[in-house]
Amino acid sequence: METLQIGRAKLTWLNGGVNFLDGGAMFGVVPKALWGKKYPYNDKNQIELRTDPILLQMDGKNYLIESGMGNGKLTDKQIRNFGVLEESSVDHSLAALGLSADNIDALLMTHLHFDHACGLTKPVRNGYASVFQNAVIYASQVEWDEMRKPNIRSANTYWEMNWKPIQDQVQPFENERTITDGLKMIHTGGHSDGHSILLFEDGDETLIHMADIMPTHAHQNKLWALAYDDYPVTSVHQKEKWMNYGYQKRAWYTFYHDAYYRAIKFDGSGERVDQVKRERYAYEDHR
Repeated sequence: METLQIGRAKLTWLNGGVNFLDGGAMFGVVPKALWGKKYPYNDKNQIELRTDPILLQMDGKNYLIESGMGNGKLTDKQIRNFGVLEESSVDHSLAALGLSADNIDALLMTHLHFDHACGLTKPVRNGYASVFQNAVIYASQVEWDEMRKPNIRSANTYWEMNWKPIQDQVQPFENERTITDGLKMIHTGGHSDGHSILLFEDGDETLIHMADIMPTHAHQNKLWALAYDDYPVTSVHQKEKWMNYGYQKRAWYTFYHDAYYRAIKFDGSGERVDQVKRERYAYEDHR
């Protein structure tokens, strides 16, 4: 498991699963001739996407950014349609670190689409139960409201089994929420109406987790928005704002979906100055 120390925060990437989605959908109106130079694709024009939660440890607390693909919750049709090659093994990742789901103090959910939220609950005999029973779950109020009452478009990704068992653990926030000293969640909208990012600042060290506004390193271009975005113009403006901010801070940008990089640090002009590459695994021969 890859790790990164940023100020007093230690980040460790867990194994949350992997799927393959259409590259055109992931890059929206950007021609394949352009995005294909930035991110590998297979013979079906699909790109590999991780769903790997980030364990953020500091001040004696264990925070988890996103929850992974989950396990045993997708139908055969969903596994096929979403190109799921591997489901989550977050429990094994935590065990390797001497932890369990019961040791997680809070879940920092940038949004609640299935590929981020399926790991919040697990199948049990009488339905579904919370995985992280001792954790507070943070998400924006807008996201939490839509999760429970999705519209005709979002009903395909906001599922009752992912919210009903954990509703007593959720603490929604309006515009932003300070989680602990230097760490906050900020509502941006864009990818979903309730989408949020994470900002951590500790002295001269800065971390920005852009979530699905910049899901991979290949989405660095401020104009490259996803076809999956509900509000792509908002995504573009928010990306511009937070990339400009991060460039001036020489911030680290972390990734949940990127199959090749865990984190990248950019200088004031947006040039890469440091990086954490992801370890490769045997199953990636299927690409």
